[in-house]
Amino acid sequence: MHEHCFTYGSLMCEDIMSAVCGTPCTRHAPATLAEHRRHSVIGQHYPGMVPTPGSAVQGVLYLDLRSSAWARLDAFEGEEYTRERVTATLADGRSLAAWTYVFKPRYAGRLAAGDWDFEHFLRHGKARFEAAYLGFSTLGRNPDDIE
Repeated sequence: MHEHCFTYGSLMCEDIMSAVCGTPCTRHAPATLAEHRRHSVIGQHYPGMVPTPGSAVQGVLYLDLRSSAWARLDAFEGEEYTRERVTATLADGRSLAAWTYVFKPRYAGRLAAGDWDFEHFLRHGKARFEAAYLGFSTLGRNPDDIE
């Protein structure tokens, strides 16, 4: 079964998403998720997204991901996130059901005030993020645990 995935942080980068999923993720489109907001995770280069009435998050909707991608995505996202069903809106106004990863409420104290900035991530955080989180044989391992 092929399903869609709304991404709003590091996974908006096609190269990172493809590496995490273990397969090329070339079918995607800009999309918006209403009633949510993304914040920087304190001390990290990636964001967490939480339900927030009246807010919206701009992201990327990956279309028709292979079923094998989901276990890899779940492991990559780790303990702080839960996969939830949402409805994302494409630029042409179409709405599509998708999965996304929402920051768990019990970790909300790790979120900074204000919005996470994707352009800042591309300029200043992407290379460090890739060095820390990509290339490990077991997705979801904490890079701090690697000797």
